Amino acid sequence: GTPFTSMAAGQGRNADRQSQDTDTSLDADEIHDLEYMREEEKLARDVYRTFYGIWGLPVFDNISESEEVHTTKVQDLLEKYRLSDPVVDDTTGVFVNQDLATLYGALIDEGSQSSLKALYVGAAIEEIDMIDLQEAIDETDNADIQMVYENLMSGSRNHLRAYVGQIEDLGVVYEAQYLSQDEVDSIVDSPIERSR
Repeated sequence: GTPFTSMAAGQGRNADRQSQDTDTSLDADEIHDLEYMREEEKLARDVYRTFYGIWGLPVFDNISESEEVHTTKVQDLLEKYRLSDPVVDDTTGVFVNQDLATLYGALIDEGSQSSLKALYVGAAIEEIDMIDLQEAIDETDNADIQMVYENLMSGSRNHLRAYVGQIEDLGVVYEAQYLSQDEVDSIVDSPIERSR
């Protein structure tokens, strides 16, 4: 399997969510999702920073800055709900979640082979991010958390558009890696979204 399989398979989340007493309490799924998203957005930032260092493509620099904003938005939610931040060491490539640490190494190995492979890794990360974000949106009934996730989802669609645009500028037709081809085509064929 590809290095992404563990990430794309999700984290074995339980679909049967507990009903919540109040909007200020979070259940185990919501807490897990916030902690995971914090590191998943950091993973994207770290991979893109590393690829910018290797290949010097501006798209990696631009999107890594956006991912920095994303991971900080999740950090703000962790603070709001008084949850501990899994990012205890902000060094590139350092993760508490061992699946993400392993994945980071595999993604860097893959994207170090060519700039085209690096662009494909970028697109794969964004597709997987959207799948994970949609699951997390479905699992929370807290409007503030949903709003942040929707914002991150909008960003991921923009990033996917950017990576696919770069790939197609090289004369390669992009094939969806984790989402359906129809979903990818409809995202790529629709205009860039302004962040809210």
